[in-house]
Amino acid sequence: MFVLGIESSCDETAAAVVRRLPDGSGEIVSNIVLSQISDHAPYGGVVPEIAARVHIKHLDRLVVQAMDEAGMAFPDLYGVAATAGPGPFGGVILGLTTA
Repeated sequence: MFVLGIESSCDETAAAVVRRLPDGSGEIVSNIVLSQISDHAPYGGVVPEIAARVHIKHLDRLVVQAMDEAGMAFPDLYGVAATAGPGPFGGVILGLTTA
């Protein structure tokens, strides 16, 4: 069983493919993470509006990259998971909508 995971709850945008093994354990097949540290550094902390804009700009590309790295197509997935909170609403809703 393969699941695509999406993270967009704060200042990192990420997509990963995880496989569930027969013994019930899991294995990370691909894991792509984009840090937003440099985007927020001038403000001394995370700015939710900036975080949401960066998620919008990169999320689709990161999902495709994670799927490619895993050697998978969308029909190969059992499901898609996304962070539902906590976190700024803009980032959370973008990840859920993408999922």
